[in-house]
Amino acid sequence: MAGKKVAKKRSTKPSTPEPAAKKKTAKHAEVVLLAGGNPQIAKGDGDLPVQAYIAAMPEWKRDIGRRIDTLITGTLPEIRKAVKWNSPFYGTDRAWVLSFHCFNEYVKVAFLNGAKLKPLPPGESKDKNTRYLDIREEDAIDETRFADWLRQAAALPEWNP
Repeated sequence: MAGKKVAKKRSTKPSTPEPAAKKKTAKHAEVVLLAGGNPQIAKGDGDLPVQAYIAAMPEWKRDIGRRIDTLITGTLPEIRKAVKWNSPFYGTDRAWVLSFHCFNEYVKVAFLNGAKLKPLPPGESKDKNTRYLDIREEDAIDETRFADWLRQAAALPEWNP
């Protein structure tokens, strides 16, 4: 009798993964776009999660993300990178200096201690230390000014919000 139960169990087991497992695997591989088309990327340290975020940016925003990343790494080759709160972050060994985030009509670059930069990045923040630069599809990035802001931000002393 025990032999019949074992045989019965073997014959009813599916030979392929259950649909729920397939969905989980497929869902895990897909990138979810949050409000404004901002990619939902798992947090992580280093270049790989940042590159995954940039690759998942929709349409023209991806080109902006690549340009920003290239400008940052070209200006500050020793920069550290991470993805936190669904945004790439760039910093020195002392502090995070910049992040960016996708919105419907623009990519918002946050200079985290931007109130100390000269000239000030144009966008104000509720946080007195942060300044923003919004980059729209048709905007040209002033690479000289952007690089200058990066160098200034990297030279600032430790900053803890």
